[in-house]
Amino acid sequence: MTIDGETYYRTGEVCRMAGISRTTLFRWLREGLVRCSVKRDRRGWRLFTAADAEELRSEANRVDGG
Repeated sequence: MTIDGETYYRTGEVCRMAGISRTTLFRWLREGLVRCSVKRDRRGWRLFTAADAEELRSEANRVDGG
């Protein structure tokens, strides 16, 4: 979906792009692990940008040293 020239993706789409589950996405958002610029459509569904998807993918692929 495009709004003001910016492409937005729904939750399922951004999860597929990032390679994570919806449960993981919602947990990360709740815990503040990622800072997505979440917008909402008329139904209240979250919308994400491609940059948000990339941030989520980076977090999913992050390796903690130990």
